[in-house]
Amino acid sequence: MATFITTIQFTEQGIREIAQTSKRATAFETAARQAGAKVLHQYWMLGEYDDLIVYEAQDDEAAAALMMRLGALGNVRTKTSRAFTALEMTKVLAGM
Repeated sequence: MATFITTIQFTEQGIREIAQTSKRATAFETAARQAGAKVLHQYWMLGEYDDLIVYEAQDDEAAAALMMRLGALGNVRTKTSRAFTALEMTKVLAGM
């Protein structure tokens, strides 16, 4: 499984319904699990981003589909990056 980090900013709709943010997070974890992904960590934040999710998915396409489903709900905007462990980075560098 590949690891991904997604930073989140609430939309106006997401802010209006901020009282539901914990319930939405639980629903996201369930949806991720049903899609074959696993949420490792989820944090609410102060500053530029409102939320951060660290999760594992089968591949880039699975992660993209999961984030598109989340974004389509209208409560958040996402930015996702692929994260590499030291072992994964060693394999990447071996291909140089």
